[in-house]
Amino acid sequence: MWNEPSDGIPLPSEPSAATPAAAVVAAVLPGSIGDELGFQPGDRLVAINGTRPRDLIDLQWLCTEEELVLDVVDPDGTPHRVTLEKDPDDGLGLSFTEALFDGLRQCNNRCPFCFIDQQPPGRRQSLYLKDDDFRLSFLYGSYLTLTNLTAGDWDRIERQRLSPLFVSVHATEPDLRRRLLQNERAGAILDQLAWFRERRLQIHAQVVVCPGLNDGSALVRTLADLATFAGGDWPTVLSVAVVPVGLTRFRPPDDGLRQVDPVLAAATIATVEPLQRQLEERLGSRWVWLSDEWYLLAGAPLPPRGSYEDLPQQENGVGSIRAFLESMDGATRGLPARLARPQALSWVVGSLVGPSLEPAVQRLCQVQGLDLRLIALPSPYWGQPQVVTGLLTGADLLAGLHGRDLGERLLLPAVTLRRGEPVFLDDMTLEELRLRLPVPVDVVGGADEIVAACLGQERP
Repeated sequence: MWNEPSDGIPLPSEPSAATPAAAVVAAVLPGSIGDELGFQPGDRLVAINGTRPRDLIDLQWLCTEEELVLDVVDPDGTPHRVTLEKDPDDGLGLSFTEALFDGLRQCNNRCPFCFIDQQPPGRRQSLYLKDDDFRLSFLYGSYLTLTNLTAGDWDRIERQRLSPLFVSVHATEPDLRRRLLQNERAGAILDQLAWFRERRLQIHAQVVVCPGLNDGSALVRTLADLATFAGGDWPTVLSVAVVPVGLTRFRPPDDGLRQVDPVLAAATIATVEPLQRQLEERLGSRWVWLSDEWYLLAGAPLPPRGSYEDLPQQENGVGSIRAFLESMDGATRGLPARLARPQALSWVVGSLVGPSLEPAVQRLCQVQGLDLRLIALPSPYWGQPQVVTGLLTGADLLAGLHGRDLGERLLLPAVTLRRGEPVFLDDMTLEELRLRLPVPVDVVGGADEIVAACLGQERP
């Protein structure tokens, strides 16, 4: 398998509580350096130039050297050492089964509004992992609170220039943030932002609004404080997303939290939009955005697509509907006048977003022979009459689709399933759902796939 078989080579120390595990190869890019060296899925990359990488960031950092010595163990346990020379910008062309080789850094807060704590017991273990890892924030844009960082972590963020990070701020007033996160370390957020500014490192921020706690004047203060870190030639806070708290029927009944209602949604829009206009004059950017749910809950029209600029907070539900409708506009250009074979389909979405998608459905239904039925469902599972599509569970789908005429097939958005695994948030598998529905189920991703499915074309 290897260019240089080498028996009996001593490897760095075996993994321990303080030693990262090996990086397990998941795939090898054809024609890459890793392919030329003979890497295969299942091989374990133990060390690079004698150092065990702690995560993908370390691995990429170590691979910038021009001369590399790779300690590798193949699936049958045989160790190898490979020496190579390459250009500094060349990667190995390997992907790995995990991003972290020394374990996930979990959250040490006790936020009463944490969605992970609002789930029923007995589901798959991964649903209860409370990620608060700065490395995943840098790699994938997950949000962290900065409350569990050690001195070594802060040093590493500076040394490896891990920027931007994505930070859950929620409030800048120290006592209020301590209360929200139930963590004494939470009150240092403004000092931490100053640390980022001094080192010319950047963040994207989010504020999850809990009615009666950090809304109203508290929200105004938070945004004003964060705005002092915006602007200039190198702003520290690049953007802010304001998101309504999501509550489920599984939370403790005496937690003191309450849902965002239409009145508060409208009031929050009225608070944030004038600030957007002020910031646009001062910074040239709206900088702070409300997630789509605020407008849907208030029954207000979504802002135009251009107001979201380059969609810096789309993964937070900010402008995601407008972005999808924009994609749908592109995908539906040049629709055929009629289908060669008429077909009737159903497209299931969350109740909160259904009305916004009606224009796209009407446009598709102009194709003669296409009968597309949009089904917007609530979530009895979570106890939420208004829900986004990604939170629909298998139980919600079975309950909401029971007895309906679904046509020939059901279009199921991929966001309802775990990434990389066909399972819903309630642990029902896609196969179970298919067995219990009277029509075939097609999992669809973006607008191009939905349109292709409607027209009976090959998926892009």
